[in-house]
Amino acid sequence: MISVYQLKPKFQQLLRPLTNGLAKAGITANQVTVFAMLLSIATGAVVVWQQSLVWFYLLPVVLFVRMALNAIDGMLAREHNQKSKLGAYLNELGDVVSDVALLLPLFMVPNISPWFIGAFIFMAVLVEFVGVIAPMVGKERQYQGPMGKSDRALVLGLLGIVLPLWPAVSSYLNYVLMGVVALSVLTMINRIKAAL
Repeated sequence: MISVYQLKPKFQQLLRPLTNGLAKAGITANQVTVFAMLLSIATGAVVVWQQSLVWFYLLPVVLFVRMALNAIDGMLAREHNQKSKLGAYLNELGDVVSDVALLLPLFMVPNISPWFIGAFIFMAVLVEFVGVIAPMVGKERQYQGPMGKSDRALVLGLLGIVLPLWPAVSSYLNYVLMGVVALSVLTMINRIKAAL
């Protein structure tokens, strides 16, 4: 099923010169992973602290930077012999922590049910958890869509643009979140089926 994740190889090609430069400068994959996580936490905290939808404009910018950093840390690990057990933990934990940190500002948006936001966050964690379990049954880590990490980033990035421009849209976001949760359930099923 189609997913933004399928664009990753082309994105990596664009980032390869930068990645090679970082490797020559002594920057490690784990440092990039931790920086991406801290950037996400700081962004989520700032948006919540400011209590203004205008600060949602930060989300698409930071989500794009985070996507680039995630691609870079993977290339550093694979192409520059930086794979490590600690890196595997940091990569998976960093993704989940970053997702939660960047989704928390949705709680301050008027007219959105906190139950739907909570379900979105819960399913984001569960989808990644299901993907990580695959190696335990002898398969590779699963990344199927239609609502994987990159797809959630796209949805949240679009909300970061739309909400400050048209706050009235928040009245319809419960339906959007219902759709995202449903797609997350489908993603979980796809990942389980692929691993089995």
